[in-house]
Amino acid sequence: METVGESDGVLLRRSVTGDRRAFGLLFDRHSRAVTRYAWALVSDRMDVQEIVQDTFVTAWAKAGSVTIAESSALPWLLVTCRNHALNLRRKKATHRTEALPEGLADVAANEDHALAARRVKWVLAEIEALDDLDRRICALCLIEGRSYAEAAALVGASVGAVSKRLERARTRLRTAVGNHDQ
Repeated sequence: METVGESDGVLLRRSVTGDRRAFGLLFDRHSRAVTRYAWALVSDRMDVQEIVQDTFVTAWAKAGSVTIAESSALPWLLVTCRNHALNLRRKKATHRTEALPEGLADVAANEDHALAARRVKWVLAEIEALDDLDRRICALCLIEGRSYAEAAALVGASVGAVSKRLERARTRLRTAVGNHDQ
């Protein structure tokens, strides 16, 4: 069966029946455009590859229900690509942590523990003022480097609750840093 001159809609319908050649042709037609668009959305090569792969895996999985504009699947593929990029951005934001201010990270390495504790006493006081659950979450995520999902499982809370509690704790600590520096 010749598929070269067929529309994207026909190729998608053939993909539903397991026609890999038809889906391969659809991929060949649009993968460069989807890849260029992914590069416009993210700057990491691995992220681009992941987004493009996810876009075409979604197209394969949803080939039977995809509604395309006119005869091209490209607009649908680009919207799907954008959605995967936004999902990846949200996923990375959930697991991102902020770096310590310059010099603060070196305190423990260059000074004895007692002196380091005195220098950051105001930070420790703010951490101690947090309720037990917030202190536990801060310890798990900020000190031990665990993911929000791991911390949520350990403290018996949702990932959203862990995220909100850390956001409030970070705001409180930033305020303390700002007040201490004045």
